This record gives sequence, C-alpha cells and structure tokens, in this order.
Amino acid sequence: MAQPVIVVTDVQERLFGAMDAERRDEMIRNLKILLATARRLGAPVVVTEQYPKGLGRTLPELRVLLDDAPAIEKTAFSACGAVGFATRLRELDAAPVILTGIEAHVCVLLTALDLLARGVSVAIVADAVCSRRVASMDLGLTQARQAGAVVTSTETVVFQLLGSADTEAFREISKLLK
Repeated sequence: MAQPVIVVTDVQERLFGAMDAERRDEMIRNLKILLATARRLGAPVVVTEQYPKGLGRTLPELRVLLDDAPAIEKTAFSACGAVGFATRLRELDAAPVILTGIEAHVCVLLTALDLLARGVSVAIVADAVCSRRVASMDLGLTQARQAGAVVTSTETVVFQLLGSADTEAFREISKLLK
C-alpha cells in the first residue's frame, strides 16, 4: 500500500553553512518537526548525502531524529542517480515522496523532476528547503510546481500525516507547531 515517504536531501555540515542565513534556521526547525512527526507515526524517512567525504555528514541535530537510518551517498545531483535510492522508494511503495533539504534549485529540484518523469507523485516542503540565495530557491520551487510537484508547507504535511485531531499523536505533535 502506498505511503508518504520523507526525503531529507543533503542537509550536511559544510553545505549548511553556505545557505541563506535567514532561511536555514527555519529550515532546520521545520525539518525537526517533520522528522519528529515521522518518528512518532512510524512514517519512513530516506536521507541522502552529496559527496560526504568533502561536504560532511548530515547535521547532528537531525541525525538524532533519524534512528540511525543509513544515508544514501551520492555524487549525482538528482538522488535518482544514486545507487539504491529508487530501489528504496520502490520497497517503501512511496507516494507521495515528500522532498526537503538543500539546495532547492539543484538537488531537490532535480530529484523532483526525475521522480515526476517516472510517474511518482512529489511534494516539496517549501519551508523545509533552502538555497544559497532566496531568488534561486524561489526559481527552483516555481520550476518544480510547473513540472507537476505540489509545493506545500511543514504544517500542511504534518496535518496530512496525522489525519485527525482525536489522537494522542495529534496532541503530542501539535505542541511542536506552536
């Protein structure tokens, strides 16, 4: 049965520092909310790292929420070019693929375009992505939307995953959104 899968794209030590300073803290806050929600609900998360030897590993504050999920290492800008990525999404019967991370106009966008070309539904969480420049991020999100991706927000994704307000999970997770 198809299930939503969150993909954390290349939120790595050396890349993070180069991102737009006003956006990157919001991105991390929202990624923490999404990962806490995924963990609480048992929703799958896939992590990619672009050339970790040179760019470092996923930020430690995110790793602690990933339950030691192994990162899929890549050198291709689209995660679809990484060994094991497409296979992992097929194994999870991912639909939609919920993209987050760095950079919105490069790795996130190119992954979205490749997934869409393969017939996979894609959502990009606009407040959980970042680029070095805001203009580049905006262009990446616009191009993704024009190609058929849904551009959404952290709060929308959280409520979609929760589905209902009459659960203990809702009571726990809604506190994170305040």
